Amino acid sequence: MARRNNQVEQEILEDDFLEDEQATTEEWMNEEEFEGQLAVDVYQTKDTIVIKAPIAGVKPEDIDVAISEDVVTIRGDRKEEKTIQKDSYYVQECFWGSFSRSVILPSSTVAEKAQASLKDGVLRIEIPKVVPEDKVKKIKVTPA
Repeated sequence: MARRNNQVEQEILEDDFLEDEQATTEEWMNEEEFEGQLAVDVYQTKDTIVIKAPIAGVKPEDIDVAISEDVVTIRGDRKEEKTIQKDSYYVQECFWGSFSRSVILPSSTVAEKAQASLKDGVLRIEIPKVVPEDKVKKIKVTPA
């Protein structure tokens, strides 16, 4: 009998946890101003810094990439089909809405020469590094 009571108590606790988890997820999903954070891979070669980010379901014109000397910011919007009612979902794990990510780069870059492409749902940004000799600008001294 004690074993049956423990099993019932465990089932009640699991049900309570699932209800709390569902309520928390629904509150999170209903926040209008919530912005998702984009997952990224960042690596460098000898001459370039490369950023890769999976952005499935987003058109290139819905992605904004801003690059400064040492920071890259990616913003976008993944639009959801409006034909499905929220209460019709059994599981909804995909993030729909606006997203962004800022990445501090490991070295100085030449933003003007950066290139971005979107292929098979993966955004790839390549940014040339500043060559050490480019960091120092020599100027000629002229007589006054």
